[in-house]
Amino acid sequence: MSGREFDLVLFGATGFVGALTAGYLARAAPAGTRIALAGRSSGKLDALLRTLGDGAAGWRTIVADAGSPADMAAMAERTTVVVTTVGPYARYGLPLAEACARAGTHYADLTGEPLFVRECVDRFHDVAARSGAKIVNSCGFDSVPSDLNAYLLHRRLADDDAGLMTDTTLVAALKGGMSGGTVDSGITQMEAVATDRSLGRVVADPYALSPDRGREPDLGAQKDHALRRAGTVDPGLSGWVTTFVMASHNTKIVRRSTALLDWAYGRDFRYREVMHTGRSPAAPAVAAGVAVALAAFQALGPLVARGPGLRLLRRVAPAPGTGPDERSRANGHFTMTTFTRSTTGARYRAVFAAKGDPGYQATAVMLGESGLALALDGERLPAAAGVLTPATAMADALTGRLRAAGFTITTERAGA
Repeated sequence: MSGREFDLVLFGATGFVGALTAGYLARAAPAGTRIALAGRSSGKLDALLRTLGDGAAGWRTIVADAGSPADMAAMAERTTVVVTTVGPYARYGLPLAEACARAGTHYADLTGEPLFVRECVDRFHDVAARSGAKIVNSCGFDSVPSDLNAYLLHRRLADDDAGLMTDTTLVAALKGGMSGGTVDSGITQMEAVATDRSLGRVVADPYALSPDRGREPDLGAQKDHALRRAGTVDPGLSGWVTTFVMASHNTKIVRRSTALLDWAYGRDFRYREVMHTGRSPAAPAVAAGVAVALAAFQALGPLVARGPGLRLLRRVAPAPGTGPDERSRANGHFTMTTFTRSTTGARYRAVFAAKGDPGYQATAVMLGESGLALALDGERLPAAAGVLTPATAMADALTGRLRAAGFTITTERAGA
């Protein structure tokens, strides 16, 4: 991609997460990195640029509308990578993903929408594979920790000659707010399912993002709902675990990764994600309440997401483009621990942890470093092109970048 005007364009820079990502890039991008901020309003872009200080000296702005394929094509042709925070992606993201796939331009987003990823795969994977573009979905809290933990466990088992992965569970422990954009994406997906009930089968299928559904192993039901004692996941855990709100999407991304790697994690790889609710006397009740609420939401959401129900949802949900204040973002944190047992009986775990609200502050770091990896790391990246996942597109390069940014990312053997 030599000759491109920019190394990285951040699209949606004036939105809440976009501005956080712009601030991170201004602090973290190497000197001389050619960056542009893009969005619909020239005035808002210029105002944001003035707040970013010396780290953004020399940056440019691009006025572009997500609804204009011509704008998206022109922007994609000017840069090595486009990083986008403009969602819901099912509503706004396809023209940009297509433009990048056709231009041979790398792309990174924050989607937690499996229907959008599936459409990207169906429409743009072959196009991007031919052009050399890496179209990388889910480069924030959804689904970088999940995807890298599983990938790094696979690598660690291979290095230790310890066999392949079998039963694998991620346990999420976190403190943070719910993104208005994430809620809006969820409502948009419910609207789509309400309109076309066949899409519900895609959302429910654990292998919905597979590159070859017919080659997937038959491992029986792998449901995302959970309610059980934490010790059933690993003997070292206590308390209770319950359904994790993003499990349905993250697990599909992880399964796509192993399939893109020719099922390298193992043909008996069973994967799920749960959330830890603590060890207090109230933990079982909290776990049960979360599990029941999320199950009801999944079952009834498409019925509510129409007519008066849809208007009520949008009225009570946090508004897109909003989020917690700086103090609340700084007080957030998360620890994602993935436990696996290998075909030789060995137990391993991976830890991915960071300070900062996972959906905002930490996501800005993960998205920013994903963009920098795609823009600058060249030969350190896997050769694969197409619609990829964080692990299959950036693997060791992104892991190294996030460790350097202060994230804890480790793997270890946990005993027989």
